[in-house]
Amino acid sequence: MTASVNTAAFLQSQFSPAPGYLSACTGGLPSHATSAAMHRFTDSWAAGTMDARAIGKEADRCVELFATIAGVAPDRVAIGSQVSQLVSIVATSVPDGGEVLCASGDFASLTHPFEQLRGRGVTVRYVPVPELASSVNAKTSLVAFSLVQSASGVVADAAAIQRAAAAVGARTCVDLTQSLGWLPIGAGDFDYTVCHAYKWLCAPRGTAFLTVRAGLDDTLTPIAAGWCSADDVWGSCYAGHTPLAAGAGRFSVSPAWPIIEGTAAALELFTKLDPAFVHAHDLALANSAREVLGLPEGDSAIVTWADPEGTALAAMQRAGITASGRAGNARVSFHLWNTAADIEMLGRALGK
Repeated sequence: MTASVNTAAFLQSQFSPAPGYLSACTGGLPSHATSAAMHRFTDSWAAGTMDARAIGKEADRCVELFATIAGVAPDRVAIGSQVSQLVSIVATSVPDGGEVLCASGDFASLTHPFEQLRGRGVTVRYVPVPELASSVNAKTSLVAFSLVQSASGVVADAAAIQRAAAAVGARTCVDLTQSLGWLPIGAGDFDYTVCHAYKWLCAPRGTAFLTVRAGLDDTLTPIAAGWCSADDVWGSCYAGHTPLAAGAGRFSVSPAWPIIEGTAAALELFTKLDPAFVHAHDLALANSAREVLGLPEGDSAIVTWADPEGTALAAMQRAGITASGRAGNARVSFHLWNTAADIEMLGRALGK
């Protein structure tokens, strides 16, 4: 990393202008490098020169890049395409009759797979995010929560939750989809994490990652195992020789080929950036927006406020702002491409 990289000017240079795009929490924008990579794939596919082995190498590079961003070793990372797909693997670790503690209103891709365990006597208990740590008890087998909530932007006290879980021998499964890329907390402190890279890591939609703490591979069953679940992918294509990878790669599934090179380009950008700089940039803009909106200062790059009738969202959309509404809230967010001009645009749209 260099000082010239960690500047607002560098961030702006990486993206096409997108005034009023306040929706990284819905989907990140592609950098120039990501857009170029996506076009290269389409061109090679159309020309009949697509190279499956080269795509496989790019998938391996995605794993390595994600490991760097998440602060874990590459052999602790599996690649997939959806969070729910990877959480379903984590669900195999929950014992019969166990309890999974989740956050009320958390995203369904994290919680829904655990609800399907009721046939094994597994209970899913929901409590508000601030009560997660205090609600862990001797019956809790797993605490599953998003580090940053999708609907509200609330940031969980991950350290307190981790301590509470460890005290009773429970494990943690943390969804980093709404945090990794702006909040400098990686995967290393948790037993399992999942992350879809299309939001704050600005990758094309369709590449997700699972991390598994060293020593816990055997707590999970690779229920989606296929030819990409081996260390030697091309030597494991057919029945009769299907060994599992030595590390967390045993939980990988075949990635979506058209987006792999674009994903690698997106992740590479984040390996160049200082996470503390990105955090400060995003949070400063979010708090400037809160000031305009008359909200108290916060600790999240996602800004939400009550909008049960969708009035604020409609006003923003009429003004050309890309925002979103979730669970009765209006929702905006701020990331690499945003500037003070977006705050001014937001204020005008809402008459502030």
